[in-house]
This record gives sequence, C-alpha cells and structure tokens, in this order.
Amino acid sequence: MPETRNVLIESARIARGNIKDIVDVNASELDGLVMPGGFGTAKNITKWAFEGPSGPILESVKTLIVALVRQGKPIAGLCMSPTTIAKALEGTEFHAHLSVGTTAEASPYDIAAISAGMESIGQVAEMASVREVAVDKDLKIITAPCYMMEANIVEVRENIRLAIEKLISLA
Repeated sequence: MPETRNVLIESARIARGNIKDIVDVNASELDGLVMPGGFGTAKNITKWAFEGPSGPILESVKTLIVALVRQGKPIAGLCMSPTTIAKALEGTEFHAHLSVGTTAEASPYDIAAISAGMESIGQVAEMASVREVAVDKDLKIITAPCYMMEANIVEVRENIRLAIEKLISLA
C-alpha cells in the first residue's frame, strides 16, 4: 500500500498545536529562526539526501532564509540543516560560514563530502565538533553539528544549548 504523507499535518501533530505554512510566514514577523536538522530537511526541504548540492530547495524556504539574512536576523542551523542554509544562499551575495561537523572526530556521515558540497555552492565549510558551534558573525548564522557526529543525547543537548544561547545573544 503506497504511503501518503503530509508535512503540515505531521508538523501539527508534533507541535501539538497550530502551525503555519511557511509560505504564510513573513521574515519581518520573526526575531530569528531555529532550523532543526535530521535528514528530513535533506529529503523534504531540499533533495540533498538524494541529489547532493545540485538538488532543489523549496522556494518558500529559500525566500524566508534569504530575507532573514538580509534583515540581519539570526538563524541557528542544527545537524543537517546547514545544508539547507547553504542551498538557500546559493547564487546570492552571501557566503556563509557553516558547519555540519568535523573530520577530526568520528561521524556516521561523510563530513568531508557534505562540507565539500556546501563549498561547491558558494558557502564556506568550517569544522566544528559536537562540543562547538560555528558562528558567522557577519550573517548571524550559528550552526551546530549535533547528531552529525558520534555523540550521545547529553552531548547533543549541550550542542543545541550552545547554539540557542548564541542565537539569543545575536537577536
């Protein structure tokens, strides 16, 4: 039996409340943006999981991210979502410093290849461990590797905390 999924319905269930379609979100209404990771972002928002950096991005997501950067509002990208930020900024005047992890420590993913992919579309890949966040101070973009690295839930929680604290300080 073919599976039918609806991102908005699933999001509402997870959020346990009202949600808004991203096409109805205006960057001027936001103080900042936190982008959760996971491969959902690389499968649903972009097609990075299937096509790498050459895959498309949802235009509504690209529009929102670019607008936030232009307005100087902070963005925190967690786990795999720095690739979404990279795709959104592709072809713009912005060249963000982003991290999905480091090659100096264990990872279940090919950090070097993902980083090279981000660089191939005009961004700057930085190495960061699960104990660090990468901060692009000019563009106010914070990225945290989270589960891109071999890490336990406590380490991931701390990595997210660092990213959120930095986002708040830049807001």
